[in-house]
Amino acid sequence: MILGAQLYTLRLYTQNEKDLDYSLGEVAKMGYTTVQISAIGPSIAPKTVRELCDKHGLKIVLTHTDPNRILYDTENVIRDHEIMGCKYIGIGMMPERYRTPEWLSHFAQDYMGPARMIKDAGMLLMYHNHNLEFQKLDGMFYMDHLAEAFAPDELGFTLDTYWMQAGGVDVCQYIEKWKDRIPCVHLKDMAIIKREQTMAPVLEGNMNFKAILKTLEGTNCEYILVEQDICQESPFVCLKKSYDNVAALGYK
Repeated sequence: MILGAQLYTLRLYTQNEKDLDYSLGEVAKMGYTTVQISAIGPSIAPKTVRELCDKHGLKIVLTHTDPNRILYDTENVIRDHEIMGCKYIGIGMMPERYRTPEWLSHFAQDYMGPARMIKDAGMLLMYHNHNLEFQKLDGMFYMDHLAEAFAPDELGFTLDTYWMQAGGVDVCQYIEKWKDRIPCVHLKDMAIIKREQTMAPVLEGNMNFKAILKTLEGTNCEYILVEQDICQESPFVCLKKSYDNVAALGYK
């Protein structure tokens, strides 16, 4: 498994070409060799993103892409990912209209066509979970309904360790359950500050990441991507701490 950085962590510092260039350089200096493109400035063209990543020796392995573009502009989304050299096209969060029992089934109905177009292009549509997917409908988690609706080669899961923990499930158990459809995983730790859950650099919170990483070794996971949406200090510092902590366990 290759250790990477989810650029959503640095979203305040990636909104124009100059800032993205600088931030990618800092990520490369930390030791990362792969990145996920997420929440960067919308005016930065895919060709420019690829050129900047190549400049700093960083491979683009996953994106979070506007769900409406995936749904209504699938061909151009595929083209953009071909330009970036990235085969995993990610949905960062279920659009709000699908988050109810009445409308959940419409997600599969709507996204099956794009998912199959993406598959035919040699890529894979990826779904990133939060905690909302661990509410139940007819005795099953929303995530289980998604897993049943799509074949593994139509929809992969970018499992997020923090949000699984926040959803009240056993992280290792569900990694094993979906072991054949999680090529990308978000490493995100949970700490408690003044009785409130918050995010922390990996291996500096309360989650058992040694067990989590060991469990991931038995899956099809290719990329473990550090992400920290909320940082108690500079997000650059947090990304570096996470890299050092995970790399010390032998993952780079």
